[in-house]
Amino acid sequence: MGFRLPSIIRSRVSSSKAVDVPKGYLAVYVGEKMKRFVIPISYLNQTSFQELLNQAEEQYEYDHPMGGLTIPCREEVFLDITSRLN
Repeated sequence: MGFRLPSIIRSRVSSSKAVDVPKGYLAVYVGEKMKRFVIPISYLNQTSFQELLNQAEEQYEYDHPMGGLTIPCREEVFLDITSRLN
């Protein structure tokens, strides 16, 4: 017997420790409030998600302020794009 994880997981970041990320998933930070999302790594192969990664590279290079991958777009845009990938 098992359980299914939703394809996108919202989580809050503890100020002392980051929440564990399940195998096969990646934590990203999105929007002005840097909300943390846990997404399947399969999204990395999708063209629309790669466009978000290119924006992140242009804006942050390899210096991400949250210590993880930061996506420089509004949360609504991120959710719209990722909902199409499900």
